[in-house]
Amino acid sequence: MGVAIETNQGAAVTQLLQSAVTVYPVAPRAAKQYRERKAPSGTKTDYLDAWGLADALRVDGQGWRALAANDPLAEELRLLCRDEVDLITQRTALVNQLQAALQEYYPAALAAFDEWTQPYAWVFVKAFPTPEQLVKAGRTRHLRFLHQQRLWRSATAERRLEIFARAQEFCGLAAVTRAKSRLAVSLVKVLLTLEAELTAYREAIAQRFADHPDHNLFGSLPGAGEKLSPRLLSEIGSDREHYPEAENLQCVAGTAPVSYQSGQIRRAQIRWHCNRHLRHAVHLWADCSRKVCAWAQTYYRAHRERGKSHACALRCLGQRWLKILWRMWQDRPPMTKPDTL
Repeated sequence: MGVAIETNQGAAVTQLLQSAVTVYPVAPRAAKQYRERKAPSGTKTDYLDAWGLADALRVDGQGWRALAANDPLAEELRLLCRDEVDLITQRTALVNQLQAALQEYYPAALAAFDEWTQPYAWVFVKAFPTPEQLVKAGRTRHLRFLHQQRLWRSATAERRLEIFARAQEFCGLAAVTRAKSRLAVSLVKVLLTLEAELTAYREAIAQRFADHPDHNLFGSLPGAGEKLSPRLLSEIGSDREHYPEAENLQCVAGTAPVSYQSGQIRRAQIRWHCNRHLRHAVHLWADCSRKVCAWAQTYYRAHRERGKSHACALRCLGQRWLKILWRMWQDRPPMTKPDTL
């Protein structure tokens, strides 16, 4: 028996896959069109949704691809990687809130540090939550902090020490300082806790990635590194039959363009309906590969010289990388010399 459902994940899909039925996922946009085929007036009910999907499966189902159960190890790795990205997104939002709070009462902190996604900047706010406390701490404590956090650099140390000593010259009112310093310290505590959880997530991801039989293949990709390799492996999976051709993988990843032709009009546009997690991982991988692979940088520069934007050039490079990766994935050889491609 076949079942058409408007999603490809979740507890309901898991239970269906464990039973004796064949599951056919349907994209929400396609499900809407199937319903409108039954009710062109725009009426929407659960009955019409079920009828439209069931009739579509009966009439068009012979061309649909059934959903296959994922490899448990790859599935766990996929969920861990996606949750890690969600936590990073939350960290970015918290960092933005922290910078907005510091802008109102503590501009010296923003002037002293450029990278606020690093824990040393949060530790600084926790140790010296207000400009007054920073000035009162004195040069000795300032030096100790820079050395403890391994921030002592001859090129930047004196500039930072000068900023610390003059922190009270440009600061907010006392009431604003009391209120916003409390918010800043609260955000710092959350950020430090979140960073500890991110470290634990990355350790778990590294362990699951090392246990996967394809870890050598994905670990050898130029520029992927320890963060992007697990993401690429988890999103692509282990089932070679899921992507019989390289074009299938490129379409799912969103690097393959969508063609539009009507009369004498012919154009190609970006593919929006795709696996956005895989698209993001491929985009970052293509960008990082330029720094370690001469071929990738040459390919990227050629597209830029043709007038392509940075994002478009990376998308084209990702398209080529996915074709290479698909061939490697089918044959299972790790990459050894990327510059010979």
